[in-house]
Amino acid sequence: MGVVSDLLKDVKIPKMAKVRQIFPRKKIENLPEYLRDELLKQQIKNTIKPGMKIAITGGSRGITSIALILKQVADFVKEQGAHPFIIPAMGSHGGATAEGQVEVLESLGITEEFCGCPIKATMETNQIGVTAQEQLPVFIDKYAAQADGIILVNRVKPHPAFRGPYESGLMKMMTIGLGKQKGAETCHDIGIRHLARLIPLFGNAILANANILFGIALLENPFEETCGIVALTKAEIPVKEPALLLEAKALMPRILFDDIDVLVVDKIGKNYSGDGMDPNITGRFPTDCASGGINAQRVAILDLSDETHGNANGLGMSDMVTRRLFDKMDLEKVYPNSLTSRIVCNIKIPMILSSDKETIQAAILTCTETDKNAPTIVRIPNSLNIEYILISEALYGKAKAMTDIEIIEEPKELLFDESGNLW
Repeated sequence: MGVVSDLLKDVKIPKMAKVRQIFPRKKIENLPEYLRDELLKQQIKNTIKPGMKIAITGGSRGITSIALILKQVADFVKEQGAHPFIIPAMGSHGGATAEGQVEVLESLGITEEFCGCPIKATMETNQIGVTAQEQLPVFIDKYAAQADGIILVNRVKPHPAFRGPYESGLMKMMTIGLGKQKGAETCHDIGIRHLARLIPLFGNAILANANILFGIALLENPFEETCGIVALTKAEIPVKEPALLLEAKALMPRILFDDIDVLVVDKIGKNYSGDGMDPNITGRFPTDCASGGINAQRVAILDLSDETHGNANGLGMSDMVTRRLFDKMDLEKVYPNSLTSRIVCNIKIPMILSSDKETIQAAILTCTETDKNAPTIVRIPNSLNIEYILISEALYGKAKAMTDIEIIEEPKELLFDESGNLW
């Protein structure tokens, strides 16, 4: 036993109860039919002409049914006599390489075989113009620039690092996603606190200078189920997206406790959030341009998802992580996004502990102004799936009195194996 283990050995981890957080559950039952109805709107359908070569954007976010949605869009384009292909539209994600971006798409089920059309990946860009104000250069993916038309597909939701009328959505997909590493870097080099101004500035320049046909805006409920699909014409995108963002914010789930001692996150990854774990849930933001989420004195992360391919973006927003997570980290996947975004605090290395047990114990021990015999702890599987969570005994009484919490299991000891990792 080393010095660290000796310091932690007497820290008691409280019993934890499994509870269900109750959120509204409106969703689209027949997604293909609903999407097709949107595509059949005359002002949408009529933008596609026979023989056109049309680029469809594929992002890096873990959007529910995204492969099926892209397949449906590609099939519809083919029905109109045009020729669709998918392009990775994810800025510098995937290690800022074409191969890495294809790998990200494949991890989301977006393949040529499933979608029935080619995937054209490159990090090369074409400058298509300059912004109306400040005369900043505007870049988009080379294949998109050469296409006869571009269809944008993205989820609209709050951004983890800034606030504005356009956050994550179609305008950002154009500005950062289509811009690839070069376009994203151009925008981020000015500074994250300016993104609320820059996204419409660049987005409108792209609408004016690229062959954008229309956009498909997606909304998800608190259970990651698609609850809204809206096809927007080129002219409607900048006008109607702000209202969709407000709707998306109202749909966001949250941890139903405001202030706690420790938040334990089982896994982080790009498939859960661009920041590994969504700050809108965890309360740990990489900038001072946004706020929200739970207020936890300590955040402990236990593992990386397989889908993130070693990208541990977000670990810097925690206070302690496991050796297992640290060993899975691939710096070639982690650093490009931060070098491009100019945000580095979210990739700093926190305290590294040998096991799940010691990581949780270190989080408890380092809390101040709290009852160490009855710490308030919430454990979530990741920042996307927070319907079922674990809460410590100190929160149990409060949970029983809440109408939007259902007790699933009484408090019981967490079980660890011989190595100190959770079963």
